[in-house]
Amino acid sequence: MIKRFIVICITIIGSAAFAQQGTGSPYSFYGIGSLKFKGSVENRSMGGIGVYLDSIHVNLQNPAAYVSKNVESYPFEGESRPVKFAVAGTMSDVTLKSNSGEAETNSTIFDYVALSFPVGKFGFGLGIMPFTSVGYRLNDINDDDVLVNRYNGEGGVNRVFAGFGYQINDKLSIGVDFNYNFGNIQNTALQIEYPEEGNIVQYQTREYNRSDLSGLNLNFGVAYKTMVTEKLELSTTATFAPGSKLSSDNKRSFSTVSLDGTTLEVTGVSQTIDVDLEADNLDKTDLTLPSTISVGAGIGEPKSWFVGAEYTYQNTSDFSNPVFSNQITAFENSSQISVGGFYIPQYNAFSGYYKRMVYRAGFNFSNTGLVVKDESIKEFGISFGLGLPIGNRSLFSNANLGLELGKRGTTDQNLIQENFVNFNVSLSLNSSWFKQKKYN
Repeated sequence: MIKRFIVICITIIGSAAFAQQGTGSPYSFYGIGSLKFKGSVENRSMGGIGVYLDSIHVNLQNPAAYVSKNVESYPFEGESRPVKFAVAGTMSDVTLKSNSGEAETNSTIFDYVALSFPVGKFGFGLGIMPFTSVGYRLNDINDDDVLVNRYNGEGGVNRVFAGFGYQINDKLSIGVDFNYNFGNIQNTALQIEYPEEGNIVQYQTREYNRSDLSGLNLNFGVAYKTMVTEKLELSTTATFAPGSKLSSDNKRSFSTVSLDGTTLEVTGVSQTIDVDLEADNLDKTDLTLPSTISVGAGIGEPKSWFVGAEYTYQNTSDFSNPVFSNQITAFENSSQISVGGFYIPQYNAFSGYYKRMVYRAGFNFSNTGLVVKDESIKEFGISFGLGLPIGNRSLFSNANLGLELGKRGTTDQNLIQENFVNFNVSLSLNSSWFKQKKYN
């Protein structure tokens, strides 16, 4: 049964990894796309909090978590801590609601693959993940219910990271991640003109923009854990990512295209003209990645239950790039509040599989920082999750299932409200690569 479940998880995650489009959100039209990385499946199932740190899961939000509370902590007392491997994918179903109707879209995306391993008082981590995703198809319809513009976009920014943490003492650890961001964003805009008799013009104009992005940024983390009573443990964390730049190599062209008279889809391209962006100093631009700071705290009984909260603030108003600017969009500073936790009935039960399962839940509320037509785009979500023990009991590997329900945006000002359902799957596998022999 467990082997079959692992095969199912790998199949789902594998199909996500080869998916061409990671989002169907119309709000991915703005900036560099919709934020895709929101933590590991375990953290997302607890509302997105990254404040909980342990020795058997990879925490991708705080590099100080690459080391656990003690160099030789439970459940690996007297032995080397495990090498931790994690891989995940998400399937999303979104209902797009406007004042004029509803539509549905779905997507599947690879979330991350990561590896963490210990070396003495150090812990190291590395991996890759999609950071943002662009995937939209928008129709601009005038007051006469006639299609006048069509917008399409795809692409996004990926992130490769490597970092380390250091255990200062039994209670305090620090860490830093080095992130290399890369990818491309492609946008097309088709303007549809009609003569007076109402039929479409035979040839239309299509604008194509492509930006290839790359750049480095850092993320610093600190974690502090201590027992406040005989049974209760306090956890506090903080992370800070300074503002940085992404280099953007930009291309723009205009094409004369022919359309199908019924579907209004492009059937041919007759002429393409490349725009000289260098003349306007737009061929190479810098995009600002805003600084981010988060603080969190939580309390719980080790190996039994935990509840915590986290606040994240980002200087999104610093986001800028002339190529991505438009008249109806602005950016303001963003923030998010996340609350969540978990419960384990009996972590060391010899019988009763359900007693060893981890039950997770949480919620979050955020101001995304995007302002469209003077409306701040907000998001709310609730989440639930299960951690299913698999494999060798002494290694505490597990498969994780997560469900997120929420909404983003508004129907005011003729905008779109997204009601989304995300199903997350991950494998968190542990191995004692560095286990020392007790007997010769």
